[in-house]
Amino acid sequence: MARLSKDELEELLETLKNYKGKHTELISVYISEGYDVNSVQKQLEAEKSTAKNIKSSTTRKNVVDALDKIVRQLKTLKRTPENGLALFCGNISNVEGQQDLQLWDIEPPMPLKVRLYRCDKEFVLEPLQSMIEISEVFGLLVMDRKEAAIGLLEGKRIEVLQKMTSGVPSKIRAGGQSSQRFHRITEGLTKEFYKRIADEMKKIFFDMPKLKGIIIGGPVPTKDEFIEGEYLATKLREKLIGRVDIGGSDESGLKELVEKSQDILADQEIIHEKKVLEKFFETLGEKPDLTTRGEEITRNALKFGAVETLLLSKKINSKLSKELISMAKNTGANAEIISVDTSEGEQFNNLSGIGAILRFRV
Repeated sequence: MARLSKDELEELLETLKNYKGKHTELISVYISEGYDVNSVQKQLEAEKSTAKNIKSSTTRKNVVDALDKIVRQLKTLKRTPENGLALFCGNISNVEGQQDLQLWDIEPPMPLKVRLYRCDKEFVLEPLQSMIEISEVFGLLVMDRKEAAIGLLEGKRIEVLQKMTSGVPSKIRAGGQSSQRFHRITEGLTKEFYKRIADEMKKIFFDMPKLKGIIIGGPVPTKDEFIEGEYLATKLREKLIGRVDIGGSDESGLKELVEKSQDILADQEIIHEKKVLEKFFETLGEKPDLTTRGEEITRNALKFGAVETLLLSKKINSKLSKELISMAKNTGANAEIISVDTSEGEQFNNLSGIGAILRFRV
């Protein structure tokens, strides 16, 4: 049994959400990591005795048959998979009186912490749903003395949350103003701007439960004045994980900030995806015969076991994606699902959305 990736799990959950039982006959079983699979078999055998009391003969048959199917599947396992096991079984036929009994058994991408048996009109999916939700986000700030942009890095997506301008005049003084007086005015306006930025960040980030860290970018010394002037609330200062020298202070500055924070964000999906695509495009440019583009040539390379990394755009047909990923797993190749949330991901999708980096030429 192969462990599902987050993308594969997301696709499966979308499928399972669509099934509704006519009665309480769809069975969900969760076996937590490390729990004895034999104990679950015994529990389900006992549930079969209880199910025989169901009044409706059709519902009774569907529930007993589903329990039988799950028990038979569990008997094929020597032990519970490392991350636990989730099983879903039931009659998914839309035709009254006709049975279409289907079983899904999966090892999730993260350890299961729950044990559960439930027979209902829908499959219980919440414990798995939480695994595909983004568990952490990063606050972003790019700034200079003229303007600032506050953003959020969520998975691979950068969202602009707020744009601000300072109103600080340029270095050319209004007529008759002394240098010292002009300096006092600009410094006062700058400090007010820093306070406004800090207030806005507090409104946005202070009570954000998934906030893992904050990265601030800007020119020297502006961002350092802001950070060291302790304008930020203490709780947010404690979340500060990086300061980066950049020139932009608008939406493009936020993108530059993420790109220049690769070491800080090494575990983030957007950086991982960028590195995979960088390698693909670099190989495509320097050693094109060690890459493939398009379904036919990629499928052929998979058959020969030549693929090191399979790349599939999230926009391609899900059935085709599943088939190619299965071929990749059978030959020990890595499979990467590429989003279209980045310019590189969009570029890859426009190249057909199917490609590979090869171990050897085909």
